[in-house]
Amino acid sequence: MKRLFAAITLVLMTLLPAHAWAQDKVVYHISDTAAQALGGLRNVKNHLDTDPTAQITVVTHAQGIDFLMQDAKDRNGNPYEIAVQELVGRGVKFEICEITLKNRSLKKDQFIAEAGFTPSGVVRLAKLQKQGYAYIRP
Repeated sequence: MKRLFAAITLVLMTLLPAHAWAQDKVVYHISDTAAQALGGLRNVKNHLDTDPTAQITVVTHAQGIDFLMQDAKDRNGNPYEIAVQELVGRGVKFEICEITLKNRSLKKDQFIAEAGFTPSGVVRLAKLQKQGYAYIRP
């Protein structure tokens, strides 16, 4: 039985590309724009600079959605949208909690086009972790 398992493993390892085994799947959780957004975006960029094959999703809720609003700027006066666009171009997904929108009386059209929406940020975080995503809270 051990030989059969070893043979199957060897065959699979030769058929699948190396990156298929090692591809990171990561979810970054942002719930406070002032405390987390700038550093979180920097972390995501650094992550991709080191591992360009990583699958990254940024899930936002509560005050963490603010950096994805149209015309939002960081403490230095730079638009967040530019950094988000660059990361989306590298395959990163940004998701906004729709419960937060309802609770804060906000509309989807107040957000940048690169942002997607999820019914519940917290539920989305749990589901991604169940799918094997590592959880990072910057």
